[in-house]
Amino acid sequence: MIQDPVVITGIGIISAIGNDVVATLDTLKRGESGIDMIKYLKTEHTEFPVGEVKMSNEEMESKLGIATGTTTTRTALMGMIALDEAVEMARLDAAATAGSDIAFISGTTVGGMDRSEQHYLDFLAGDSFKEYISTHDCGACSEMIASKHDIFSFVATPSTACSSAANSIILGANMLLTGQSNVVVAGGSECITKFHLNGFNTLMILDREHCRPFDETRAGLNLGEGAAFLVMERMSHALGRNVKPLVILAGWGNACDAFHQTASSDDGEGAYRAMKQALEKAGVKPEQVKYINAHGTGTPNNDISETHAMQRLFGDSVPPVSSTKSSTGHTTSASGSIESVITILAMLNDFLPANLGFKTPIEGGVTPVAKPTAGADIDYALCNSFGFGGNDSSLLYMKPGSDDVEGRKS
Repeated sequence: MIQDPVVITGIGIISAIGNDVVATLDTLKRGESGIDMIKYLKTEHTEFPVGEVKMSNEEMESKLGIATGTTTTRTALMGMIALDEAVEMARLDAAATAGSDIAFISGTTVGGMDRSEQHYLDFLAGDSFKEYISTHDCGACSEMIASKHDIFSFVATPSTACSSAANSIILGANMLLTGQSNVVVAGGSECITKFHLNGFNTLMILDREHCRPFDETRAGLNLGEGAAFLVMERMSHALGRNVKPLVILAGWGNACDAFHQTASSDDGEGAYRAMKQALEKAGVKPEQVKYINAHGTGTPNNDISETHAMQRLFGDSVPPVSSTKSSTGHTTSASGSIESVITILAMLNDFLPANLGFKTPIEGGVTPVAKPTAGADIDYALCNSFGFGGNDSSLLYMKPGSDDVEGRKS
């Protein structure tokens, strides 16, 4: 492992299963799903269950203290809520970080499309709602989220579909290791849009029932939305601020198999390479991994491809695995950070999150964790995020032992 590793000192999350870390942990431990029928998205396709954040835009604005009538987007509002929580947990206020180079990296794909698609015809007809044109692009959302805290000297917006947030975390880790930043807040935010819903419906991979990842009867995914951010810094920097690390980001990998624009390769080549790279970077053997938070979308293609990748790497000893998209829905570009936070909560609270809806194993496949399981001692956990075009990323988290933390104080 790297001598002065990257550690996580704060986390923030909002999704269909909770508006903060405490609520999320409680829902995970109860094994409940946040997936329900569409309430907030204005669409004709109400037949598809989704994992919506249980707040309207107006309620989020009120929570954030944003005046009514302010130009905002749902992606930015969710991001601000998650960012506030992560910054507060890590004690990352302006006074504590004076003189530090702090970066903000937020992955998204739809950006402010929820507003621009809603008002597109208004744009064509005249000047009404034209203020939302400037909020459309992905970078605008990141700037809006970052502006909530006057501490960032650098803002970036990776956009690699469903691996966007994971790649934000990887970029952040590399910036820390190369000395480009002292602290990085990384993750992603993504709201459900008609673009999302109609696009995935066109691909014929939406399930009209609750999704069932890794189940023989799986028929597709349920879309979700949300945001999550991780405060990242070097171990020495965190201890210098007298902040205790939650977990260590021990390794990471990114591989692009370029197999197809939307489909995963049959043998899971990109997924296999990403997981293998993450373990090799950390110097960790496959048998040391005690949990995998799988990409696990619930589509026939993804789940068998990811299964083959895990079996290639772990052989007959695949560790406990679950897809928490069965609880949150597929939060697309934000999934890598949302599922990272869920993975970290599982490690810190010694339990395995459930793969809801699982009943019938795929022939020759893995049997995921069907219900929340207490008493799990998770030293190392993998979190997988695989994007369209085969852009596959895997993050390896490590629970810090007393030796890891105390040994770097001297």
